[in-house]
Amino acid sequence: MPLILARPEVLAVYAESARRRRVHPLFSTENLTNTEAILAGAREYGERIGEPDLPVTIGITHRYPERPQSVGYSPTGDPVMGMRLFHADLRTLMAPDSPYARLRVLVHLDHGQHDADTDILDSPAGLFSSVMFEASTLPFEENIAATRRYVERHRHEVVIEGACDTIAHFGEAEATPCTAPDDAERYYRDTGVDWVVANLGTEHRAGVAKLRYRDDVAREISRRIGPHLSLHGVSSVDPDRLGRLFEDGIGKVNFWTAMERDSSAELLTTLVEHAAESAGPATASRLQQRGLLGPRVDTTSPVSLDYCTTRYRQGVVFQSMKRIVTGYLARWYPA
Repeated sequence: MPLILARPEVLAVYAESARRRRVHPLFSTENLTNTEAILAGAREYGERIGEPDLPVTIGITHRYPERPQSVGYSPTGDPVMGMRLFHADLRTLMAPDSPYARLRVLVHLDHGQHDADTDILDSPAGLFSSVMFEASTLPFEENIAATRRYVERHRHEVVIEGACDTIAHFGEAEATPCTAPDDAERYYRDTGVDWVVANLGTEHRAGVAKLRYRDDVAREISRRIGPHLSLHGVSSVDPDRLGRLFEDGIGKVNFWTAMERDSSAELLTTLVEHAAESAGPATASRLQQRGLLGPRVDTTSPVSLDYCTTRYRQGVVFQSMKRIVTGYLARWYPA
């Protein structure tokens, strides 16, 4: 199936999820391995539950200062080149003869910067199903005004998500307070956005140890505006809560950190287990002598193309990310 980009069709996908009391998942990416792992996970899980046309959104940031994913998509570090590669990959992966062609795939520009990402924000049609217009760094009144102007110009062509508040980032010195329901209600009413990103106690790029997802705040906001909340920082939500987010008025979730964090741990583990084969006996011995590898590590096997190649490392990451995606889909799209 071709990428779903037209606003009416995108809204129909969201409406279907709401009817079935499902949150709609958005998985972000910053490289081809990540992108295809999302599609492979969605395909595998969709076939498992008898829904080969499972809907899923793939997102990417552009010049978002906290994590400019289009910059990372190309080794050139050029965000424009990275964005072109991202779209080229999606077009290829969703071609009629692709194994992923039956999926319903939406494309999202995440954290589109109101001042830095105008090259994308000013002409999203045909490229993105939805965009996040990010003006939360502005004072609240200016944020509302800027977002409203954007909605007036582009709502006919793309679904628009807006941020009425900032979401904390891991390592920030001070916690940011949750969004006041009054502010969220006014922001939704005065801007006309389709989705609202509010601060619900979660945090970008974090684990769950010191955070508390505020379901009470989410419920009060959704009581006022309906199920139009988009939750960011899902990697910091307790897994036991993930399957019940729709009950809180969450209609859409954005997810990325855990894919990279957990696949990195798996890659490190397998490289250590095959230290000599992946890096050569001399390197393995040197790391052992420095106390960085333990006495049981293999320091004698010859280097092997089965373990030392980019293909092998990407394969480990790909399989790990695919498992992570299917695991989260099982919570949001229960059989």
